Amino acid sequence: MLEAVERKIEQFIDDLDDKEVRRLYAKLPVGKRLRAKLIVKIAGERLSVIKTAAVVEMIHAASLLHDDVIDDADTRRAKPSLNALYGNKTAIMLGDILYSKGFLELNNISSDVAKRISNAVTQLSLGELKDVSLSKTFNTDTSVYMEMIYQKTASLIEASAGAAALLAGKPKEPFMIYGRNLGLAFQMIDDLLDITSDSQTLGKPALHDFAEGKTTLPYIYLYEALDETGRERLKNLHAKVLSKEEQRWIMTQMQTHQILMKCYAQARELIEEAVELMNRLGEDALSEIAMEMIDREF
Repeated sequence: MLEAVERKIEQFIDDLDDKEVRRLYAKLPVGKRLRAKLIVKIAGERLSVIKTAAVVEMIHAASLLHDDVIDDADTRRAKPSLNALYGNKTAIMLGDILYSKGFLELNNISSDVAKRISNAVTQLSLGELKDVSLSKTFNTDTSVYMEMIYQKTASLIEASAGAAALLAGKPKEPFMIYGRNLGLAFQMIDDLLDITSDSQTLGKPALHDFAEGKTTLPYIYLYEALDETGRERLKNLHAKVLSKEEQRWIMTQMQTHQILMKCYAQARELIEEAVELMNRLGEDALSEIAMEMIDREF
């Protein structure tokens, strides 16, 4: 199913007729292709669907390239990031090339699909900007965090599901709710894995997000649960390299106040709503994909 999407991405890259771009793109680690999988599951394997899936994956890859530069990330999926290998300028320019080629190909698919995906990329960029801004202070507002992860992660998954529904002639609203919920839960689980996974599994140090200045949902809920002394200590640890003792204190407090279970339950609620919607429509394969989000590891 996804082989056709991979071939189409390779064709789009080959169309650029640039050996350096081919070489650099080949260095990018391939993820789970979640967005492509959703599009194909919803809309089938017609050429317009495969093209849309390929474009969305190119756009997603571009956003990750830029994200790694913004975060000064040395790894991506447990492998050296492109910016670590070749520098920020190369990573940014490859991201720009993938964005530009993706938008060009969108125009050859459908104006409605192009508008939906392009709007999501605008939201994605706004979310990236918000993420950078939020990392400067300790954020305690859950609604601000949820808006940011919607824009940065969920908007493109939501648009992918909506675009696929348009191509398939299906009602787009339930599929967009499905995609939105899936995207939110995906990012929430990602944020949990930053705390619960070991460094080798995650491909970066544990509690890395907090050291980078990101106040994800577990830290917001922990702040709410702590007394004044604990809150002050947590804020003082924000955006700094943590000692083993400081990491242990955070983990102990997370366990004491059952923070991880609370966040997991919230993500699961979103997934269960998405599954219920798809079950009503007889979209069993989409229900299975949603449930995989809850138990994933990488």
